[in-house]
Amino acid sequence: MTNSLVRASLAVCCGLASHAGCVYAEPVDSVKAVKLPSVEVSANRASVKTPVAFSNISRKELNKGNDGRDLPYLIQAAPSVVVTGDAGAGIGYSAIRVRGTDASRINVTANGVPINDSESHCVYWVNMPDLVSSVRDVQIQRGAGTSTNGAGAFGASINMVTDAPSIDPYAEASVSYGSFNSNRQTLRVGSGELGDHWSADVRLSHIGSDGYIDRAFSKLWSYLGQLAYSNGGTDIKLLAFGGKERTYMAWDYATKEEMEKYGRRYNPCGAYTDADGKPAFYPDQCDNFTQHHLQLLLYQRLSDKWRLSAAAHYTKGDGYYEQYKTKRTLVEYGLKPFEGSDGEPVKKSDLIRLKFNDCDFGGAIFTLNYLAGRINATAGGGLNWFRGGHYGEVKWVRNYVGSIDPLQRYYDNIGRKFDSNIYVRADVGISSSLTGYADLQLRNIHYTITGVSDNYDYNTEAMARLDIRRDYTFFNPKLGLTYTEGPHRAFASWSVAHKEPVRDNFTDGDPRHLPSAERLFDYEAGYSFANNIVTAGATLYYMDYHDQLVVTGQLSDTGNPLSINAPRSYRAGIELQGAIKPTRWFGWNLTATLSRSRIKDFTEYIYQDEWTNPIAIDCGDTPIAFSPDFTASNTFDFAWRGAEASLATRFVSAQYMNNARSAEARLPHYCVTDLNLAYTFRNIAGLRELRASIAIYNIFNEKYCNNGYAGAGYTIGADGTPEIYRYAGFAAQATTNVMATVTLRL
Repeated sequence: MTNSLVRASLAVCCGLASHAGCVYAEPVDSVKAVKLPSVEVSANRASVKTPVAFSNISRKELNKGNDGRDLPYLIQAAPSVVVTGDAGAGIGYSAIRVRGTDASRINVTANGVPINDSESHCVYWVNMPDLVSSVRDVQIQRGAGTSTNGAGAFGASINMVTDAPSIDPYAEASVSYGSFNSNRQTLRVGSGELGDHWSADVRLSHIGSDGYIDRAFSKLWSYLGQLAYSNGGTDIKLLAFGGKERTYMAWDYATKEEMEKYGRRYNPCGAYTDADGKPAFYPDQCDNFTQHHLQLLLYQRLSDKWRLSAAAHYTKGDGYYEQYKTKRTLVEYGLKPFEGSDGEPVKKSDLIRLKFNDCDFGGAIFTLNYLAGRINATAGGGLNWFRGGHYGEVKWVRNYVGSIDPLQRYYDNIGRKFDSNIYVRADVGISSSLTGYADLQLRNIHYTITGVSDNYDYNTEAMARLDIRRDYTFFNPKLGLTYTEGPHRAFASWSVAHKEPVRDNFTDGDPRHLPSAERLFDYEAGYSFANNIVTAGATLYYMDYHDQLVVTGQLSDTGNPLSINAPRSYRAGIELQGAIKPTRWFGWNLTATLSRSRIKDFTEYIYQDEWTNPIAIDCGDTPIAFSPDFTASNTFDFAWRGAEASLATRFVSAQYMNNARSAEARLPHYCVTDLNLAYTFRNIAGLRELRASIAIYNIFNEKYCNNGYAGAGYTIGADGTPEIYRYAGFAAQATTNVMATVTLRL
């Protein structure tokens, strides 16, 4: 049945695209008016006159599936989006890929303020649980997109805008409960307008889940507070939001052999053998992190033509994760071998280690907008600084004999980063239908890592020293044309984007292959047709990469993906979209992406041991890891008075988890369908609104995996030649599961 849905979706989508012409830009959602007064809504966002492929996702659409799952799961129906999750049920560590690009290449902002971690460039949604309950809308830009603050958009950008102050007072409570003891409790309260100028809003949330994967529990708390002042052309908001999380690790994933032996929910994290020789799992194999965001936002209307927005921001992150490690070499942790019960020296032993991050990130951004006649111009920029402390401690060593300081520190280093950028952007009406676009950004990064690494250097018989000092200056131009006439929109654009390496590229990669900065030339063209009943279209893209840092499929000792520079690579494809709304009570939305992501003349390096004695294998042109050739989504929406129903299907084709096209690293295709049912009662029992909903996820019980890792090594055979072995782990996802939600609004 699910395959039939996918076939039907693709057939209709291709038919709509053929009817429309050949190339797509955006469905009707893109032309919905964005209600100002905030320049942060429009300054970094694309409009119908911007030659960019984008999707707008409204608060109403987000609320349909908002039951405690991370934000990536609520936007996964957008074109070219693939979502993954460690715990298997949408709560806990999750990530998003767009056009095959991973989370470290997707720029994320909230109210124009950068959210990406300055060193890993990732966004850890688990540190901001239930943020979506305070988000007004989301725009996803695919490709290089418009100039923005923070990490470079190297495949996509996600721009979130938080709730505007409410004119009327309100109170809202929402409770969710479902499979795997997944639960959410959210309370939102707003003062409404006070004294014609002031308002305050507060949200408190708790989310918990046992996870589909064994022991992959999540205990999450979050908050958001907003104080707003408005007076004529001046709007000021003080915004604080953040969260605290404790999650059991599930990032090691299970091999096929482990799943066959222990079941697909098996979690190898924390596994060890106890003193009696029996298998056991360490109960505190957890990640513990707290993150606070503070934003001061200003909007000032200077005149009928000029508007200014500015923001000061600060983020504090602090936490650690705890791991039980088996048979670890003691000298790698600053410990000496000790004498065992048999009188022999013990050089390896089980131990418990703690790894800490203590991070500060702050800065200021601004935009100055001029709008008059056919000219819409913006100048903007920002200054951001970062300090990240990284250190590790040994908590316990099995049977250790000798002196060991409690929580002995065995490495300590600091990353510092200063990031500045300035840009000018304008779209100018050449005629009533044709608009020219130019966007020029200059970005500078100064990044250092100094101190002692967590990697042991056997040449010096000490922990490796870190002395990384890099300066980058990037010029990122973007040019394009947009044609709009009635229901028709077409665009063509050329963009250049650059991106600096992330921390792990320096600290965990092959020390003989230091990372280089990446460059992207992005060529895009699109066409769309939209009226009150039908929208249809397509986007063609060719993303030409130089020195792209492609993930190898392997994970570092801390569970982070490893990457290497590929001198030449590309991502090319066509994104199709269509929608039909023949009546007020029924809508049909479709997306499909056909793509080809390849590394040209890829050479695979396989090591005998960690970064030692590499052998090279010429693989020719190979698929880029985690880049499926086909993705599609199909959604049927029904709404009749207070009743709502939605049937959503997503298909992701097979993909490889390494760049060598090896069978062991192949992630099979999957097709998943979710059903959402809801009914809203209005003005009953003194309530403004009561909404009850139930979501049945994966209704056809698909047994699938959406993420994993892959690696390779070799041993020397009896004849003295290398014998290559390969291995892989797979992130199993939940079979059929349910989540019920009740929301009360006063």
